[in-house]
Amino acid sequence: MSTILYQSPVFGPVHSRRLGISLGVNLMPDDGKICTFDCVYCECGFNRDFRPRKRRPTREETRLALERKLEEMAAEGALPDVITFAGNGEPTAHPDFADIIDDTVTLRDRWCPKAKVSVLSNSTFIRLERVRKALMKVDNNILKLDTVNEDYIRLVDRPDVRYNVREIIDNLKRFDGHVIIQTMFMKGKVDGRDADNTGEEFVAPWLEALKEIRPESVMIYTIDRETPDKALQKTGRETLDAICARVIAAGIPCTASY
Repeated sequence: MSTILYQSPVFGPVHSRRLGISLGVNLMPDDGKICTFDCVYCECGFNRDFRPRKRRPTREETRLALERKLEEMAAEGALPDVITFAGNGEPTAHPDFADIIDDTVTLRDRWCPKAKVSVLSNSTFIRLERVRKALMKVDNNILKLDTVNEDYIRLVDRPDVRYNVREIIDNLKRFDGHVIIQTMFMKGKVDGRDADNTGEEFVAPWLEALKEIRPESVMIYTIDRETPDKALQKTGRETLDAICARVIAAGIPCTASY
């Protein structure tokens, strides 16, 4: 299996299907994965297979590395479209996440004021006020909601922390629209069980949850890279486009990435 582990604390820039030229910030060790989800489709592999030995980068290490990279990119005349918190696990799990966001916004304003600050999160820490306040400061607060079916979440996203869909939805509503919902649609099998979440029994209740949350937009996507579970399959363009059209018809901007 070709697994991707990202350099820490800064990697790239890389080209993102959804965000453009993205300079990545990885708040996890670069020799393994620390995440509150263990998604069967994660390009970083399964948690059990990549236990890190190194520690997380500190706030100061992150700030210095980011400033050095932005200074270098500015000198080359190739500034990023976005600074994206992603990498080898859940970024909001870092104990200094809120302070790191403050540092990043300051550096963005100094070196590349046109760039957006984005966070890709699985939503497991949005119950914490300090995390919600930090996410309100970023331009693209991209939070995961793959489905509202808890059995499917246990099968595919496999959270290893307390996870209640109703609580997640209620906390997503607390952003008062300053949130982008990100959803993976796929087909195939997991442990011999159907992993297709494109059917009406999944899409209809998910769409109702979106109407409750009232996000600024929705990003739907499908598998793009090799996955640790080999029985997974991409969702077709026609299916994704049909789901996207339903979100737009509900009055919510939506994009589909194939």
